[in-house]
Amino acid sequence: MNRINQKLQENKKILSIYFSAGYPNLNDSVQIIEDLEKNGVDMIEIGLPFSDPLADGPTIQASSTQALHNGMTTQFLFDQLKDIRKTVTIPLVIMGYFNPILQYGVENFCQKCAEIGIDGLIIPDLPVDVYAEEYKATFEKYGLKNIFLITPQTSDERIRFIDSVSDGFIYMVSSASVTGSQSGFGITQENYFKRIADMNLKNPQIIGFGINNKETFNQATQFAKGAIIGSAFITNLTENGVGSIGEFVKAIR
Repeated sequence: MNRINQKLQENKKILSIYFSAGYPNLNDSVQIIEDLEKNGVDMIEIGLPFSDPLADGPTIQASSTQALHNGMTTQFLFDQLKDIRKTVTIPLVIMGYFNPILQYGVENFCQKCAEIGIDGLIIPDLPVDVYAEEYKATFEKYGLKNIFLITPQTSDERIRFIDSVSDGFIYMVSSASVTGSQSGFGITQENYFKRIADMNLKNPQIIGFGINNKETFNQATQFAKGAIIGSAFITNLTENGVGSIGEFVKAIR
């Protein structure tokens, strides 16, 4: 069974952390992943830096730009992670835009992910219809889960289609804004969370965008299986360095 599915079966709320590969420094990625697992994080999203990250707010954009300046590339990330499964057991997901994957070759990319032990991909600009028609068979061939995003503006019909195509979890964007722009959830978001919960989808939901502390993590996970923290974690890396990961995670949990 895929590690994502195994993790989702556990009787706990999932804490997933996102960071940009190659940030703060080019060779920090493996240490960050290992330290996150040691400190009790359940799943990790490894950001593949891209020059035009449409869904990302200024914090993640800046870290992605710096990672590119540091020399991070798709191949370099794969080389860094080639032995990651010797030390890390939790699910690892690569989050990136479709252009670098297309340039690498979709089948080659999926094969490489399978070789090093990546469990899934999040590709915000790959439409679910295109995935279902052109790439689903390739992803399944290599045992990769493709995770789709929904927003408050996504229609029920579209959500049910995404649910039918998915076999992992659904990434539930908390609002229509970019990452890092929220500071807590109001009644509008809570109503959205409840609406999705009431749809009784077959795939569990994990909420992202706007989760930055214990309060927002608890608020989000009242309605969903887990929550994802990205911008707040990257800000912590920027201000306090890789050595502060343990303290950051303890403050959430």
